[in-house]
Amino acid sequence: MRYISTRGEAPALGFEDVLLTGLATDGGLYVPESLPHFSLEEIRSWRGLPYSELAFKVMHPFVDDAIPADDFRKMLDETYAVFAHKAVAPLVQLDTNEWVMELFRGPTLAFKDFALQLLGRLLDYVLEKRKQHVVIMGATSGDTGSAAIEGCRRCEHVDIFILHPHQRVSEVQRRQMTTVQGDNIHNIAVRGNFDDCQRMVKESFGNQSFLGGKTQLAAVNSINWARIMAQIVYYFHASLALGGPDRSMAFSVPTGNFGDIFAGYLAKKMGLPISQLVIATNRNDILHRFMSGNKYEQHKLEHTLSPSMDIMVSSNFERLLFDLHGRDGLAVKTLLENAAKGPVSIEDYRWKHARKLFDSDAVDDKTTCDTIREIYEQNEYLLDPHTAIGVRAARNCRRDPAVPMITLGTAHPAKFPDAVAESGLTVEPPLPAHMADLFEREERYTVLDNDIAGVQEFIAKHWKNA
Repeated sequence: MRYISTRGEAPALGFEDVLLTGLATDGGLYVPESLPHFSLEEIRSWRGLPYSELAFKVMHPFVDDAIPADDFRKMLDETYAVFAHKAVAPLVQLDTNEWVMELFRGPTLAFKDFALQLLGRLLDYVLEKRKQHVVIMGATSGDTGSAAIEGCRRCEHVDIFILHPHQRVSEVQRRQMTTVQGDNIHNIAVRGNFDDCQRMVKESFGNQSFLGGKTQLAAVNSINWARIMAQIVYYFHASLALGGPDRSMAFSVPTGNFGDIFAGYLAKKMGLPISQLVIATNRNDILHRFMSGNKYEQHKLEHTLSPSMDIMVSSNFERLLFDLHGRDGLAVKTLLENAAKGPVSIEDYRWKHARKLFDSDAVDDKTTCDTIREIYEQNEYLLDPHTAIGVRAARNCRRDPAVPMITLGTAHPAKFPDAVAESGLTVEPPLPAHMADLFEREERYTVLDNDIAGVQEFIAKHWKNA
């Protein structure tokens, strides 16, 4: 399996190099040269498999011979053994043919654990083999940071620097990152927004001279292909649990950076019958405006009750654009260069092709709170604000009531007590037992200005062998 850049100018790489590289040298994102495809008969034969074994079936073609099959199986077993539910991603029914897939049963209570618990093990394996040390630099709008720290904190060959927007994540999200002790863990609160943090990460990957040639950066954001690869699995898991592949499924995905829903798009291309993917966003609705009106235009970023989706530059959208443009890297590069200067559209036939699968909706804070309250009153089931946006978008955009609609439950409601309180409910979502003392733990983080030179200087001074 080889991987190519969405901008067409970087060299093709194998799995190990893509794992460590993150962003391609031409500024693009890596995607597989070709996708594996599974027949309905093969997918059907996976019914009843434990989650880790299903993950092996779906992901092994991407890893290929880079990691021996037995070693990869062991990693997957260890990854999903730490989840708090035997089903790993249990399904909860809300109404007729309407479901939430709970992706928050991992150690940091968010869907990011599915990929980042595995990514830590993959990095440890590859870096030990190469006797190499790397610096992880990542940006988070709330959940990626804690999942990355939890997944990678035991890695012997890694220093972790996570940037989050200062005072723009929930208190639980911040404390999940800043209370983890370790000499190799560094939290940076940037006086800016998530897009500022993400921009710094991308620019740093493009020019790593601030590290003095002593080490290299590795990515934990969803620009890293391994993140996307791991998220494909739970689409197969949900489908098989509800009668697939003999019936089609629809999914509603709360998304800001487009990685989680892009994984669903790939699952369909790999042979899973999916009839509809709903892009569920908040007021930061660049993806909705594109999918509903073929206009990609950046607006000012707004702070909402669903901070993990407070993103205006959706990195993984580039991977979809690459496919929509017939995998023409130059066309994608030109489009994105123009998008940095002002609004852009794509050819009408390309946009209509995307609309065959994708729908979208943007949900404001009031409607988010109304949905949290409504679902609790109907089912005594508590949603976090991101999942509530997914449920509302699913109901607004649903094409066929006969097709099961599955909303991806991306985070535990205990991470967002303010949103639950604002919905008018008097219930307080308790933190799970392993996090019960979170507010008593000592925090460690550094507040820095929205200045890439200052951030890079901090990293250069504080990684282990600096």
